[in-house]
Amino acid sequence: MISNIILVVAVIVFCVSAFQLFYIISGYYEGRKEYDEVKDLAITEEESEDGENQFAVDFDTLMGINPDTVGWIRFDPEPAQINYPLVQTADNSTYLNKTFSASDNTVGAIFVNTYNNPDFNDRNTIIYGHRMNDSSMFHDLAKYEEQSFWEANPYFYIYTPDGREITYHIYAAGQVTETSDTYLTDFADDAAYQAFLDYTKEASAYDTGVEVTTQDTVVTLSTCTRASDEHRMVVVGVKESEKQIN
Repeated sequence: MISNIILVVAVIVFCVSAFQLFYIISGYYEGRKEYDEVKDLAITEEESEDGENQFAVDFDTLMGINPDTVGWIRFDPEPAQINYPLVQTADNSTYLNKTFSASDNTVGAIFVNTYNNPDFNDRNTIIYGHRMNDSSMFHDLAKYEEQSFWEANPYFYIYTPDGREITYHIYAAGQVTETSDTYLTDFADDAAYQAFLDYTKEASAYDTGVEVTTQDTVVTLSTCTRASDEHRMVVVGVKESEKQIN
């Protein structure tokens, strides 16, 4: 009798675990599939006559799928996996468990802090994304803990609905706590903003040597870490250039 009970319990535990694993894997698959389909619909990449790669975003298509669209983020050459639409809504919780097309899924979406302006002209704009175990979303930000990876991949790019391509030069990367000054978005004056910039450099895992002044604007990319629920991996880039591409 005891052996049979143990066997039944073991079978139940196995079935529950198998279902949970299937649910997780299925969620990853559906998430990847959706974002691949979004890229196919909205992104074109062509080589120009001078050999440069031309990256273009069809924001009309994106807006048709989700009117919360405020941009697109891309890394080139690596981590190339980070290549996603950006959304923003009235809170910072909606897109934790909803994809770009508003499907319920733990992969969520890459979203801009609700307290920022959607034009990326604030002194510090924060962008959030999950660190998924299948290396999707903002998982690969963790690679910037190694200075050698930053040296090979010091830039990321944001594209906006009004036709801008903004180039950001990463000047700081490392782990912080979720309550750190990295997440400040309002600054009383230049001195307060300078203190923020100094803090982000001090919190970096290494010195990039990239200059940042109070005349600059920055974007902070944030995701979870394996360290603890209170820690975050952040990559902070300063706007280096901006051009109109369409």
